[in-house]
Formats: sequence, structure tokens, C-alpha cells
Amino acid sequence: MAPSTGSTSWFCCGSAWGPCGSTGKGSCGTCNSASMQCAWPNASDACYAITRPDKCGKDLARRTCGHQFTITSLCNNKAVRVKIADCGPQTDLWCGEKSCCGSKCGTNRIMDLTPAAFSAIGSLSAGRLPCTVAS
Repeated sequence: MAPSTGSTSWFCCGSAWGPCGSTGKGSCGTCNSASMQCAWPNASDACYAITRPDKCGKDLARRTCGHQFTITSLCNNKAVRVKIADCGPQTDLWCGEKSCCGSKCGTNRIMDLTPAAFSAIGSLSAGRLPCTVAS
């Protein structure tokens, strides 16, 4: 898979950590807010039917639970390696949404990170970051 540019946000799952209370374990059953994990919008047929990245012009490859990606922030070039632990984000809700750091921008939310993973590349208070995603 060639690197894809877009934006990433963060979400809570699993055991309490940082700003998160205890929540479910995600669609893979392994999600934990304190782990380097992510949600991917094309983790299964059922997931894709909900998230619909194609409606935003994103052709995201099918990758299943445990697959690893490297996410690099376009704001500071920091990178983190994450594993799929859930389905999401619901990409089609944010078609055209833009996230920028100066002149470096990402359009369309293509991945959610756990708070631990997001914190490795940026501040949780940012909410979203432009990024690249590579296998």
C-alpha cells in the first residue's frame, strides 16, 4: 500500500487511561487506550459498510485486526507504529474535512489512534492532525 495522506484523530477504548474511562475492547476485542493501536475504516466488510471511505474518494486497502501501520504527523514528522484493534473512523461523516499545520494539510479522516498512540505524535488537545499512513 502506498502511503495515504489524510488526517488522524483519537478515540477511547479498553481500560481507563489518560482522558479515557473504561470502555469496550473494540471490534477486534483487544483495544486498549494505553496501547499503540488504531481503528481502520476497512477492517472488514461490516466495518466498510459503516465507514464508507469511498464516499470521500479514499481507496483504502482491506487490512484486518493486528495489521500494523506507521503513522507520521505532517506537523512534526514524528511517527508511531500501531496495530489495528477496532473499526473506524466513520470516514463518510467528515468528507472534505481539512486538518493543517501551516501549509501541510490532510483531508478526510482516515484513521483513529488510541490516546497513547496519538500522544506519541502530537498533543491530545489538537484533536486531529494531518498525517501519512503507510504499511
